[in-house]
Amino acid sequence: MFDEKRKQTRRTASLRRDSARGVAAEEHAAYPCPAFPFSGCLIEHEHENDGSMIKSGYDVVILGAGHNGLVAASYLGRAGLSVLLLEKNDYIGGATTSQKVFPDYEARLSRYSYLVSLFPEKIIRDLGLNLELRRRATGSFTPYAKNGRHDGLLLSNVDKEVGRKSMIDLTGSDTEFEQLKKFYDLSRVFAEHCWDSMLEPLVAKEEFRRRFDVDDISREAWRSLAEEPVGLAIERYLQNDLVRGLAMTDAKVGLFTHPHDPSLVQNRCFLYHLIGNKTGEWKVPVGGMGGVARELEEAARRSGAEFLTGIRISALGLNGKSPSIEFEMMGKRQTIDARFLLVNFGPNVLAKFTGKPFQPDATDEGSVFKINMLLRKLPTLKAKKYPAAEAWCGTFHSDEGYEQMNLSYEQAAQGRLPDKTPCEVYCHTLTDNSILSPDLSEQGYHTMTLFGLDAPWSLFARDNATVRKEAEKKFLASMNQWLEEPLEDCLAVGRDGTLCLESKSPVDIEDSLGMYHGNIFHDAPTWPFATTKTQRGTWGVETEYENVFFCGSSAQRGGAVSGIPGHNAARKVLEAMKT
Repeated sequence: MFDEKRKQTRRTASLRRDSARGVAAEEHAAYPCPAFPFSGCLIEHEHENDGSMIKSGYDVVILGAGHNGLVAASYLGRAGLSVLLLEKNDYIGGATTSQKVFPDYEARLSRYSYLVSLFPEKIIRDLGLNLELRRRATGSFTPYAKNGRHDGLLLSNVDKEVGRKSMIDLTGSDTEFEQLKKFYDLSRVFAEHCWDSMLEPLVAKEEFRRRFDVDDISREAWRSLAEEPVGLAIERYLQNDLVRGLAMTDAKVGLFTHPHDPSLVQNRCFLYHLIGNKTGEWKVPVGGMGGVARELEEAARRSGAEFLTGIRISALGLNGKSPSIEFEMMGKRQTIDARFLLVNFGPNVLAKFTGKPFQPDATDEGSVFKINMLLRKLPTLKAKKYPAAEAWCGTFHSDEGYEQMNLSYEQAAQGRLPDKTPCEVYCHTLTDNSILSPDLSEQGYHTMTLFGLDAPWSLFARDNATVRKEAEKKFLASMNQWLEEPLEDCLAVGRDGTLCLESKSPVDIEDSLGMYHGNIFHDAPTWPFATTKTQRGTWGVETEYENVFFCGSSAQRGGAVSGIPGHNAARKVLEAMKT
């Protein structure tokens, strides 16, 4: 680790570089961490990117400075190990980043990931993170048309009676509301039995199952969520098609699957969306995802971790106890040795460096279509019962009825974009407007992110540009059916006349982040228990190479913004050092 004198030297050099670039001290003071709205998590301090101060060997080298790599670096640095993070991009955070997507406007959008549920409070306490995760007043809003009249199902996070009355308007009674509560009690009970184990070594499936053998609802939770397709439970508990679809979205987001998929990948996806911190509630990070990454970066730096960005790995030496990394930076080639190597990307990328074949499972394919938007005003809804801000501040669902999604899955499986494209929309700025400049906020600007379902990688692989444009039109049309005015008319416009809208297909996501076929989980989500004998007692981060561990979403119990794989990889390193 650095001594205090060396740390101070680095800080002084950082301030000089900031000054040379014209970074004014008062600009930093105006937007203090962690809600610094325009940080973007760019490295603007304490890094020597010419490699002049980098040593030839480290206790731990981490490939990829996404949030999991930062978590691992913080734990290992605090344990007294020397840590170096190597990042290919010119910014820190990976998919957990805020960026100025539209250059004419001072707005930092959470470009890839945007909500937080799975980040354990234990990690926040352990690392002393100053994070504010803010509750959304509305859980979800699902517009519908009934008897020629537009209405919507609104489920509140702060007033259950609002949801009950809204459900009565939809179904004619509160029976479905009570059944929905019973259905989600299954995931709540599952979370009670499994959440704490996410930061512990894996236990055998049968041992894990015995934890549920305590009462009828626990046994029902295990059967419904771990043994049979979740579609059966959805159909047992819920009768309304719209409500069934609302529940099923948690089992589909990011993956190409259906209610009765025999692989049960939909069950694993459902669990990851509902067990976070035993509540499953998805919250808005104040300052955007850039605020999360920036706080994690600061924690890693405080622990003594070093960073290099803009690097290109050319070779990995993994044969033997001491891995080596050969990389290029600023036209120079360097080689670094490590006692341990942590890999913060998927097995698909690792296979390219090792020359070994990568054999994905069919369930590993990603299915996502992202549209990032900057709006000059909120769209007006055809449903007049609820204020626009109340409807938009939660998760806004469109074309996500149960049977509609079964049809869209079938059509996509046949190799074509669905006639109706299911999607959901999130408005960050109604809960946290710090990602906008004060001027934009005062003028009523907002950010929105659309997440499209049943848009698998295979649909875009042959002609990404053409199919992306077609998909963009379909997803916007899905939203426009519920609006008094087209969404396009509410968008901000750049100086060159272009709309402030950015679309990304699974192909684009794979190109940008290396996620296999655009899978936001890196590969299919895994169970929170060991499924083979060799996994029992492991941390779920091990690879076939000695002293090389996964520390990102591709680890078992990886996926989403959780920090869990980073924590577990760090624990594995410390455990390996003892033995």
